[in-house]
Amino acid sequence: MLYFAIKAAVSGLIVALVSDVARRFPGWGGLLASLPLVSLLAMMWTYRDGGGDTEQVAALATSAFWFVIPSLPLFLILPALLRSGVGFWTAMGISCAITLALYAGFFWIAPRLGIAL
Repeated sequence: MLYFAIKAAVSGLIVALVSDVARRFPGWGGLLASLPLVSLLAMMWTYRDGGGDTEQVAALATSAFWFVIPSLPLFLILPALLRSGVGFWTAMGISCAITLALYAGFFWIAPRLGIAL
């Protein structure tokens, strides 16, 4: 249980750090947010928790790569909606709904393209 709390604290600390940096320096915050910090942490935790199973880490990394593709439009849709006057929570909801639809579509199309997720 302590190990889980440490993992959660480290992961949460990174999110808090990114949001504070972004408030003061949007460019630097964007850079930090774009880094695959969550993916890297997940890979490290998976490696450690899986007893050094590198195949499990490789599968996680490959899946993360493929799921980046349907998530990218969020970073174009959200600012476009905000700049067009849509309220923050509405824009966030629309962006997330579209992203979820793209994920669902990707789950459907990936096997047809020979992509194992």
